[in-house]
Amino acid sequence: MHELGVVFHMVDLLEDIGRERNLERIGKVVVELGEVSGVVTDLFADAWLWASDRNDLLRGAELEIHEIEAATLCNACGHTYPTTQHGRICPRCQSPDTVLLQGNEMNIREIEAF
Repeated sequence: MHELGVVFHMVDLLEDIGRERNLERIGKVVVELGEVSGVVTDLFADAWLWASDRNDLLRGAELEIHEIEAATLCNACGHTYPTTQHGRICPRCQSPDTVLLQGNEMNIREIEAF
């Protein structure tokens, strides 16, 4: 389960931010997860509960997850389409010359702290 490793990295980053800004506690973290990021949302949330409960800065902090839909651009015809429905082949022209525009991100979008 690599979700725990991702959460550990996020906790390290939040601790760094907490030290830089002299935060006593973080109450909420809003995260964006790409639809094709490879992170399983439920496992990520479970890992967050486990890790945040063991950290003074994050204990009891709420985790809010927003999913970013995956979108792909076809370089051959310029069509943008939903990645998970059609994969890497453009549904309009059948070209494999495509690029993922969004959907593999993992971003900390917002932190509520005091």
